[in-house]
Amino acid sequence: MESLKSGSDVLFVLLGAILVLAMHSGFAFLELGTVRAKNQVNALVKILADFASSTIAYFCIGYGIAYGVSFFVGADQLAQKNGYELVRFFFLLTFAAAVPAIVSGGIAERAKFYPQLVASFLVVAFLYPLFEGIAWNQKFGVQAWMKASFGEEFHDFAGSVVVHVMGGWIGLIAVLMLGARRGRYTRDGGGSSTPPSSIPFLALGAWVLSVGWFGFNVMSAQAIDRISGLVAVNSVMAMAGGTLAALLAGRNDPGFVHNGPLAGLVAVCAGSDVMHPAGSFVVGSVAGAMFVYMYTIVQNRWKIDDVLGVWPLHGLCGAWGGIACGIFGSKALGGLGGVSFASQLSGTVLGIVAAVVGGGIIYGIVKSVSGIRMDEEDEFNGADLAIHKISATPGRDSHQQ
Repeated sequence: MESLKSGSDVLFVLLGAILVLAMHSGFAFLELGTVRAKNQVNALVKILADFASSTIAYFCIGYGIAYGVSFFVGADQLAQKNGYELVRFFFLLTFAAAVPAIVSGGIAERAKFYPQLVASFLVVAFLYPLFEGIAWNQKFGVQAWMKASFGEEFHDFAGSVVVHVMGGWIGLIAVLMLGARRGRYTRDGGGSSTPPSSIPFLALGAWVLSVGWFGFNVMSAQAIDRISGLVAVNSVMAMAGGTLAALLAGRNDPGFVHNGPLAGLVAVCAGSDVMHPAGSFVVGSVAGAMFVYMYTIVQNRWKIDDVLGVWPLHGLCGAWGGIACGIFGSKALGGLGGVSFASQLSGTVLGIVAAVVGGGIIYGIVKSVSGIRMDEEDEFNGADLAIHKISATPGRDSHQQ
C-alpha cells in the first residue's frame, strides 16, 4: 500500500507538472499574438530559452534554497519513494519558470536577448526561491511569526503571491528600467498604440493557459489523497467571473476578453482551496475588471509601456488574490476558515517588497554590466531579424519581395 500510494502521488504530481509545462506554450502564444509581427519569433524563442535557463538555475541552486534538497547525490537516493522528490522538483520548476515568462511579456520588443536570459537565471536561482521558501517551507520563521501575531499563517495555496505577484512586480521594475518602446509615446503626452498582431494566436495562448491552470491549481495539493474538487470548481468560477467582467468593462475588446479569465485565475490561486465558489466568482470578477481599468490607466495615463500588461494582470490581480483569500476564505463569507486577513495582507506586502527590491538589484546589475535595451536600429527592424536573423513568415516575405 505504501508503494502504491507513493507511485500514485508521483503520477499525480507528474501530470500536474506536464499541464503547467504546457502553460509555457500559452505564455509564448499570448505574447506572440500581442506583439508586432516583427517580434513574433523572439517571443517564441525567449519563452523556451527562459524555461531552459530556469531549469538549470532551479536544479542547481533555487530548489536547494527553497527546500534544502540537493540533487548532487547518487541516483539510488534520488529514486527513493518512486522519485517523488524529483517529480516534485519538476512540478515546482514549472511554477518558478513562470516568473521569467511573466516578465517577458512586459519587456517585449526592446529587451536584449542574452542579458534578459541572465536576469531570468538570477531570479529563479536566488530571488524567487527565497520568498518561495518563506511562504511554502517555513523559512526564516516568518510564517511562525505571523501565526503567533495574527492567529494564522500566510496562505497561498497555488501562488497568487508567490508566483504572480513576484512575476508582475519584477516585470514592472524591468519595464521601468527599460523605458517605453521608441515611438510609443510622444513628447506632447500623446501616443501611438499598436494593435495585436494576431488575435487568434492571442486567444490560443489564453486558452492554453486557462486549461493548464487546472494543473497549476488542483495539483498544488501535491498528493493524490489531498486533491480537492473545491479547488477545481473555484478555479472555473473565478475564470468565468474574470471573463464576464473583462467583457463588460472592456466593451467587447478581444484582447481584454481573453485576458479576463487569466486575471480571474491569477486571483483565485491563493484561496482556491478555502473559498466558496460564489466567493471565487466575486474574486475573479473584481480581478477581470481591475485588469481592464488598470491596464488602461497604466498605458494611457501613467505612460508605462508594459506591453502585455503583466503588472496589472499578475502583479495587481495577484495581490488582490492574496488579500481576498483572507476575506472570502473566512467562515463568515462561506469559506472554510483557517485564514487571517492580517496575515494575508502582510504576506502579500512582503511578496511585493521582495519582488521590487530583488528585481531592482538583479536588473540594476545586469543593466550596469551589459545593458538591457536593444539599440535603436535593431528595435526599429524588430527583434526577429536583429537577434534571430529570420522573420515569422520567411517564405511569404521573400515571395512578396
